[in-house]
Amino acid sequence: MTVQDMRAEALTRAKTSESYANYPAIIEGFMAKGIAATAINPRVNVFTYRAWQALGRTVRKGEHGVRVTTFAEYQTEDRVTGEKQTHKRPWHTTVFHESQTEPMTGGAK
Repeated sequence: MTVQDMRAEALTRAKTSESYANYPAIIEGFMAKGIAATAINPRVNVFTYRAWQALGRTVRKGEHGVRVTTFAEYQTEDRVTGEKQTHKRPWHTTVFHESQTEPMTGGAK
């Protein structure tokens, strides 16, 4: 998988997730950093590092995001039947507000 593929996948996951469970933690976390609640809109201006890269932006050096828990899907194959089974496991990631990013320059894309 290429870097561009990983970025695109991160953006797709961020925009299509059906869970709103992290919204309170995201809003509280960024409010604690001085960002107004009305300026915090997950899936619009709050994304992971790679999702921001897919959008042509990068997180500024030294910025700290808000850590959240998501659930990542993975597959296993039954050794006897060969049937594939899908599972979910908790995964921690960090999200950043748009105000913590800047446009990517030249070779960084």
